[in-house]
Parts: sequence; structure tokens; C-alpha cells
Amino acid sequence: MSTKVTWLGHGTFLFESGGKSVLVDPWLSGNPSCPEQFHDVAPDAILVTHGHGDHIGNLFDTAERTSGPIVGIFDLTSWVGSKGVDGDRLVGMNIGGTVRLDDIGISVTMVEARHSSSFTEEDGTVVYLGEPAGFVVKFDDGNSFYVAGDTALFGDMEWIARLHEPNVAILPIGDHFTMDPKAAAWACQLTGVKKVIPAHFGTFGLLTGTPAQLKAELSSLDVPTEVVALEPGGSAEF
Repeated sequence: MSTKVTWLGHGTFLFESGGKSVLVDPWLSGNPSCPEQFHDVAPDAILVTHGHGDHIGNLFDTAERTSGPIVGIFDLTSWVGSKGVDGDRLVGMNIGGTVRLDDIGISVTMVEARHSSSFTEEDGTVVYLGEPAGFVVKFDDGNSFYVAGDTALFGDMEWIARLHEPNVAILPIGDHFTMDPKAAAWACQLTGVKKVIPAHFGTFGLLTGTPAQLKAELSSLDVPTEVVALEPGGSAEF
């Protein structure tokens, strides 16, 4: 059994394994990079790294298409519940914790990220949604993914890797709001992952980092991590 990973543009990813699917950061119809055929995806579980609109823009309509769990930091899931989503579906957790989703066949550990997290309501009110986070997602097929979320480079990435041993990292490379390719290459060195999937680039003009630049930075550091560069809607199997 293998895990199929599909990039839906920006920071949105769809994982499929054992007949189950997991959607990370549902920004679909509002995402200029997301192919239209994925706008109505109905995953078995949803993971949310933080509350910015370019990561939860389609959280509520996606939640209506599925009855599965929604996992995120406690502050964010509490807010989602206040919007009418069934509380029994909400898996609020915090950094350092692990939850097991037996029906999906995964264990999810929430890890630190360096960013911010809030949502602007229609009336302009800014709502604090807890700390930003990343995840280490371990599938029963043996694959383990470090989904860094939106983050800067930080030294404790090394400890995340040593403790949880992911074999693949999904790292932002766009710059401006997150790491650039040089910092992402250093993150690969810190984590020692065999493969990296670049994310959070190319959506807007501000996000200037490219997979080619990441490859060049890895080469200059003599880091052997393989870059798995996907086009929006493209997939890779692990």
C-alpha cells in the first residue's frame, strides 16, 4: 500500500491511502491555483494548520460535504464549532499532542510553526485563532509526512525530525510570508528528509520562490534531499 499526495495549489494538499482521503488546509474554489475538478472534493478528514483565509477559505463548505473529523489547534476548532459545525466532529488539540484517527488509518502529531493565525470576519473583526502549527502525519502504510504549514525556518525542526522521523517534508518556499528556497534547503538539512514537496509558491506575484531555486540551494549545501515538484492537480506516490 502507498500514499498518494496531490497538490491542489498554494498550501492545500490531498492525501489518499487505503481508500481514505485527508485534506490539509481546504482552500479550493477561492484558490486561483486549484484545478476546478477539486473544488468539490469530499475528504474523510480535514487537517487545518492555521486560520488564515488562504488556508481555511473553503473549510465550511468542505465540511458540509463530509461527516469526518476536523483537526486543528483548540482555539481554531472552538471557533469552527461556534459557526455551527457539529462539535463531535471537532478534534481540538495543541502543539506536542498526538491524536489517532483509527477510521482513517493515521496518527497526527501537532508541531510548532513560526507564523501567525487569525481570521477576518465579514464585518472586519479580526478573530485570534490560536498559534499556527504544522503536523507530522503517520499513515498505517508506513509513510510519515512533515507538513510544516506556513512557517519560517527554526532550529527545532531538527528535533521534530529526530522525534517523529518523517520521510517526506512539505515545505513552503514562496518567501515574503514564509521561508524562501534557501531557508527551505536548510530545513531539509535540519530534518534529514529523503524527499521534499515544495508548497506555498507561485499563487501570487509576491511568492517568488521556485522549486528550481530550492534544488540549487540544496545542491550548494550538498544536501541529497530529492525535490518532488508538483504542478497544481499533480500527484506523487510514496
